[in-house]
Amino acid sequence: MVSIHRRDNVHENETSSAAAERDPFDQRLEVMVAGGALHVALAGTPPHEAETIVLAIHGVTASLMTWRSVARQLAACESTCLLAPDLRGRGRSATLPAPYGIAAHVEDLIAVLDSVGAERAVVVGHSMGAYVAARLAAEHPQRVAALVLLDAGLPLPAPRDPEELLRAAVNSAVMRLEITFPSAEDYVAGWRAHPAFSEAWDDDVDAYARYDLVEDHNTARCVASPAAVHLDSAEMVLDDRTRLALDRVSPHMPVHVLRAERGLFDDPDNPVIPAEQLDAFSASHPEARVEEIADVNHYTMVMGNSHGPARVAAAICAAGGTCGRRVVAR
Repeated sequence: MVSIHRRDNVHENETSSAAAERDPFDQRLEVMVAGGALHVALAGTPPHEAETIVLAIHGVTASLMTWRSVARQLAACESTCLLAPDLRGRGRSATLPAPYGIAAHVEDLIAVLDSVGAERAVVVGHSMGAYVAARLAAEHPQRVAALVLLDAGLPLPAPRDPEELLRAAVNSAVMRLEITFPSAEDYVAGWRAHPAFSEAWDDDVDAYARYDLVEDHNTARCVASPAAVHLDSAEMVLDDRTRLALDRVSPHMPVHVLRAERGLFDDPDNPVIPAEQLDAFSASHPEARVEEIADVNHYTMVMGNSHGPARVAAAICAAGGTCGRRVVAR
């Protein structure tokens, strides 16, 4: 039995403007998994009343706050419950011990669905989370009604130099965890200076930056576990079951891939999904829906002052139209 705690942050005299700015994650739950509890935020219709359950999976060094802007937009999608967990080793789940890795995430996410009695869900993944989503769909197709992959998740070619690729993947992910700041405000300022947010900073991005920081010994840093990030990064690019997971997803499962026009640092010439990779996937998977979101980068497709979150929410709503009632009474 899982207890869902509602955060009462809406008042009867609250204006519509204030309501629009409030935290959409007004419910939280702790799901028992191997080694402890996985922290999950909920938005929208309570799960036992929802017609559609959406399971949203964040990236390698991120947290459930990735989905705050999308959750706000998804409120327009009737009878939908969004489940957004902090993956093992991140956010409020940072203290969960090993086992780490993609298989452990899949097992944890099945536990999340079980905890709310969800037989099936629309599964959404951003960045590394897209590979987790694809693997969940490949290995547990009966639990996935549709798959929405955001700026990642496409099958990766076999690396010519596995060791070099591993170093590049791990270094780019772990580097952020090694940076410390004198204070929480300096930590947030570091995020605010990121090129991806120069034109898109808002309260949701601010909340994202503050959520996963920890202060100790007069320093502020990201709370994510380096061991978890290291293993996830390695498996994403080298483990065949993960990097090729989408090839094992049933052709009958609805798949929607959304690509950001610009990359991690808002660079137009270096999108996370290269055009040739997207074209090759479209040619080999004609049943999949492929969409590019113009004028967004890897981050602003899902958060911040951008049209990206609305486009992503629309894709999720469309995928949820195939779902129907998928909640098992408990």
